[in-house]
Amino acid sequence: MSGYDALLVDLDGTVYKGPSAIEGAVESLEAARESATVSFVTNNASRGPDEVAGHLRELGLTLDTGDVVTSAQAGAAVLAQQCEAGARVLVVGTEALCEEIRLVGLEPVRADEDGPVAVVQGHDPETGWAILAEATLALHRGAVWVACNIDPTLPHARGLLPGNGSFVAALRTATGREPQVAGKPAAPLLQQAIERAGARRPLIVGDRLDTDIAGAHAVEADSLLVLTGVSTPADVLVAVPEQRPVFLGHDLSVLGDGLEATRVWDGDAAGWHARRDGRVLVLRAGDGAGDAAAALRALCRVAWDEPDGAGGRAEVRGADDRAREMISTLGLDAG
Repeated sequence: MSGYDALLVDLDGTVYKGPSAIEGAVESLEAARESATVSFVTNNASRGPDEVAGHLRELGLTLDTGDVVTSAQAGAAVLAQQCEAGARVLVVGTEALCEEIRLVGLEPVRADEDGPVAVVQGHDPETGWAILAEATLALHRGAVWVACNIDPTLPHARGLLPGNGSFVAALRTATGREPQVAGKPAAPLLQQAIERAGARRPLIVGDRLDTDIAGAHAVEADSLLVLTGVSTPADVLVAVPEQRPVFLGHDLSVLGDGLEATRVWDGDAAGWHARRDGRVLVLRAGDGAGDAAAALRALCRVAWDEPDGAGGRAEVRGADDRAREMISTLGLDAG
């Protein structure tokens, strides 16, 4: 594990998609437990840590409930620092979020004509107009607003679904206000996870540049991006500096002996070579050209080394048949 004393691992799109584990994830994490603390850090506030831990045990992972840190817990902690004990908090979210509010000494409510002092918002598939209307009224009256996360989408076995951030956007539009954010990429959730793990050098692992990797930058920790979830190779190539991972691998299997090889800047590109020709990134396959993640690392070194690599677009071309095939595999053949 290259000296890391804790793994802080995202769940949706990293460990599982829908109810099922991503291939190799369980085995890789169980092996990692031999040399580091493994904690599971999720932006999804819809389930309590006990339910999440139960699901992970069903998948074959070894863990205690305390190894799960949710954005609901982080959101409750943020509110506890700003609200008096017993204060009423309007909950836009599941009963699991209500329970976290109770655990920090606050009173969760679903409606309050006298005006709750705060609104906390987490993902709930049942969120509808009525509760959003109650939240809008409370926010117009000046209630503190904490969003457990602002992820616009949520990975699912069928594809990307609306996430909590999409419902947060509805309240932004209705109120003209901005929430305090507890989950990734904001620091509170990851700081809570680091403190709980007693970590001095954590490695943050996830599938999203805008949450997991940006969150790692927010707490000044190294990060590993896996390509099993939301962020695509095209997203990675145009990532701004504060969303660039230290390590880049296809999936969690690189947590074994292959982690050091997946460093973007000085790791192993496994036979792939890239260069810039004006606005074009040219990929060439050398002897023993490896997997798609290795090819992407080679391209990132070139794309990120130029000023227009920060948010700019470039065409990607292959210098040979193997490279052209890999560009198609990466989904980069459209430009």
